[in-house]
Amino acid sequence: MVEEKKKNRMEEEEAAVKASMDKIKHKIMVMSGKGGVGKTTVAANLAFALGMAGLDVGLMDADIHGPDVPKILGIEDKRPEPAGEKMYPVSVTPRLKAMSIGFLLPRPDSAIIWRGPMKMTAIRQFISDVDWGELDYMIVDLPPGTGDEPLSVAQLIKDVDGAIIVTTPQDLALLDSRKAVDFSRVLKVPVIGIIENMSGFVCPHCGEEINIFKYGGGERAATDLDVPFLGRVPLDPKVVEATDAGTPFVLQKDLKVQEAFEHIVKNVRTYVEGKEPKN
Repeated sequence: MVEEKKKNRMEEEEAAVKASMDKIKHKIMVMSGKGGVGKTTVAANLAFALGMAGLDVGLMDADIHGPDVPKILGIEDKRPEPAGEKMYPVSVTPRLKAMSIGFLLPRPDSAIIWRGPMKMTAIRQFISDVDWGELDYMIVDLPPGTGDEPLSVAQLIKDVDGAIIVTTPQDLALLDSRKAVDFSRVLKVPVIGIIENMSGFVCPHCGEEINIFKYGGGERAATDLDVPFLGRVPLDPKVVEATDAGTPFVLQKDLKVQEAFEHIVKNVRTYVEGKEPKN
């Protein structure tokens, strides 16, 4: 009897996940092999840019221990509203919705000290118990590495369009990004491509680029691993200021980083919507 109830509950949960995901056309996981490479910044700005293009987008923050999406989007004071037995995600713009464990914490600096099963339950609820509605894109910001959370998302969202791997040009970051590519291939998740972040520092005085963290490593890794290279994003102090202020850098005009990211968004859409991106 206990086993039968457990089986029925699992079937109900799977049906709820499928019902929610069936309303979303495209699902993308944003990954990194290690922390500190700007993965969440890339995920949030990708979601924002797709919304600016007139698409309905959801951004799911699956980084339970480091939920930075509310800070990056400047919506730390928002809370999800109840929707019957579910809840509505937080509305960022008319086209962009977001959900994060950060919205549910008593304070932004509250630590989440959870073991794996509790984290998995939260991620499952973000998928099945949040009323996302009909979306063109779902962007899932995963924690760094290849542990429980990426594995759970890949297994729950069975028809994910693919994974974007964010790296910096440093050798250590590139080594870990290769592991993220291997992780995706083992789980049969298509690799949409690699983004080389912090690729050259834009001097605030003269506008010239200085290769603080080397240059071109992400593109070489993409070539070696036979996956698309989506583009490189330079490091700009104005981006740091905008991110700390909760303003997506895609809203900043006349920046090299904004122009570079437009190219990346175009490549992502080209891949997901039917064609291979161009380097």
